[in-house]
Amino acid sequence: MSLGHACVDVYQGAVAALVPFFVAERAYSYAAASGVVLAASLLSSVVQPLFGALTDRRPMPWLLPLSALTGGAGVALSGVTDSYALTLAVVAVSGIGVAAYHPEAARAARAASRGSHTAMGWFSLGGNVGFALAPLLVAAVVATGGLDASPLLLVPAIAGAALCAAAVRSTGSRAAVTSRTEASGTDDWRSFLRLSGAIVCRSIVFVGLSAFVSLYVRQRTGGGDVAGTTALFVLYAGGAVGTVAGGRLAERYGRLTVLRRAYTLSVLAVAGVVLVPGPAVYLFVALTSAGLYVPFSLHVTLGQDYLPRRIGTASGVTLGLAVSVGGLAAPAIGALADTTSLRTALIPLIALPALGRLLLTGLREPTPPAPNHHEPSKVTDSSATP
Repeated sequence: MSLGHACVDVYQGAVAALVPFFVAERAYSYAAASGVVLAASLLSSVVQPLFGALTDRRPMPWLLPLSALTGGAGVALSGVTDSYALTLAVVAVSGIGVAAYHPEAARAARAASRGSHTAMGWFSLGGNVGFALAPLLVAAVVATGGLDASPLLLVPAIAGAALCAAAVRSTGSRAAVTSRTEASGTDDWRSFLRLSGAIVCRSIVFVGLSAFVSLYVRQRTGGGDVAGTTALFVLYAGGAVGTVAGGRLAERYGRLTVLRRAYTLSVLAVAGVVLVPGPAVYLFVALTSAGLYVPFSLHVTLGQDYLPRRIGTASGVTLGLAVSVGGLAAPAIGALADTTSLRTALIPLIALPALGRLLLTGLREPTPPAPNHHEPSKVTDSSATP
């Protein structure tokens, strides 16, 4: 599941990684380039909860390999379309594929992890590794062959589809039982909505920096493509450490304590990225990555425990929408950068983790739902035992 997650989330990171190449080869403005990020995010944000609600009604494991291929196909075609409108359309298709993947994948991962924070951290790590590899993959393909070489970016999707198909076979029966045994407890919508508000704040910061940190670091350091790609890689790669650390820290200190401290760190780190000049910006990019990624898997498990009767919906919002909804704000950041400067446009991002921290104040640790011990006796698969 983790490896398949990596292959799919390459395509969330790839859209932002393609932005500098769209600017260089097609002379897109900041607003036009951020529109590409919006295209990947808009439909994804709208349909993500829909897919979550559908998987609450009936498990749909066949979505995993199909969505992997759909996510890859859209990005692969984005470099060979001459029309801006067609570019937006194929990137939007990619966003839908990624949206379809996450709710069902999170359900299967929960079944495989048996509710372990650390195990869910490893699943989330897969997605973050995909993010981290995206700028390197895009740079290797597009920097050498130009945007016309983008069809080569389909390769991870093919591998991801194969991995997802294997995961479906090995977790299918356990996921089916899990969906029955965990459909108990009381949904705490008030706490879930407050958590979701914090996730939206985190998402806007993450997607805003993903879209523009490469261009911004080039300006701040006077470096070229390598400087920008390095900054984006650091932003994504720090998540590999942060996500696993988040699960382990949560088992020691509690999920909400770790979340609140991570959001506080993000305020200071984002301020450093925007305001500190010179090569020191890379240090603050790394700290920002840690602050944004430590809560990642904790958002998922908290959301699922706040909505024990709607695991798919909770997964779709916390795991998928958490990333995609930030793209809705990207055009506003780009438009502000066009009229003022990129630095001025990034300054508002400093306040958002602080707002997220306020939303987390007062939240209480949810009580995981008790297993339903009245399941039919015909269920005999020992791997399904809670």
